[in-house]
Amino acid sequence: MYYYDATYILVILAFFLTLFASFGVNGTFKKYNEVFSSRGLTAAETARKILDANGLHNISIEHIAGDLTDHYDPKENVIRLSDATFNSTSVAAIGVAAHECGHAVQHQVGYTPIKVRNAIVPIVNISNRLSMPIFILGLILSIGPLAMAGALLFGMVLVFQVVTLPTETNASRRAMKTLEEMAILEGDELKGARKTLTAAAMTYVAAVAATALQFLRLVMLANRRRR
Repeated sequence: MYYYDATYILVILAFFLTLFASFGVNGTFKKYNEVFSSRGLTAAETARKILDANGLHNISIEHIAGDLTDHYDPKENVIRLSDATFNSTSVAAIGVAAHECGHAVQHQVGYTPIKVRNAIVPIVNISNRLSMPIFILGLILSIGPLAMAGALLFGMVLVFQVVTLPTETNASRRAMKTLEEMAILEGDELKGARKTLTAAAMTYVAAVAATALQFLRLVMLANRRRR
């Protein structure tokens, strides 16, 4: 028998939010990946210059497969730049590389949000693994408090993503300031890099919104079992 659940609307909204943000960042990156820096520096060269300027000579730069898989690994002291970024001289690639350097600088200066994020990672990992099994078990057994416990555990994922937002936006601000002060990009090049990083930031905003909608749905379903 067909069963309609109004909370599916929240799932659909979350899906379209993340889809829209993904299209946005991919389209913006593609656009500004065809606009090249007048200085001719590659993203990898840019990252090296920024790291050295901040005394981070111990952090290496590696090439990693994939597109937009760029990231900073604080455990390995390495910035990994993707196929679309590493050797590119585009303003988009340079912006992405500078953003990852921003994360490295955050660790160096002890930026509070990134310290909080790193501190709660073990708790979030455990909560993420346990949340859905506990929630589903609560629904199956019609035990409202158990289902609610699973929903609240899932809420830790939302907390983690909320803490991640200022970390990402701050890394982008550091990146843009550095690119301008070191004259790596100028004029319209800076605008292109900024638009690329803004589009990337929107994916994190969309992720928070989508997780919030999912959390709301779990709480609503758990509440039904408490009646």
